[in-house]
Amino acid sequence: MSRLSRENFLITGFVCIFFGAFLSVANLGSFAVTIGTFGIVFFITGMSMSRHVGLTPDAVAAWQPEAEPLPDAGRFMFRVDVTLDEPISSSILCGPCGHVEVRQGKKPSSYTCTECDRLLWEEE
Repeated sequence: MSRLSRENFLITGFVCIFFGAFLSVANLGSFAVTIGTFGIVFFITGMSMSRHVGLTPDAVAAWQPEAEPLPDAGRFMFRVDVTLDEPISSSILCGPCGHVEVRQGKKPSSYTCTECDRLLWEEE
């Protein structure tokens, strides 16, 4: 199960225990016992679930955006993703044609798409 499910079980368990305690103060014993018992079960279930750590370093290094065209927003769009950890690489998604190119190193100062020959950007 995911991390979200684990957190949901823990929060639900805590809330049920909390409401069970309030119901016991209000002399509603059967409701308090039922809700409190379910709260303890939910809390123990949440604590016994394993933590979801996330993606492996290999999966993070191999990630790249999906090759799909981007919608026009007054002019053509593009997307550049640069990794923060070594080895630094840049993935460039051309919005008009949907072509993805991965280059080693930081974002280049200018880029022309190799598929549709459009100049996506040029820094001064």
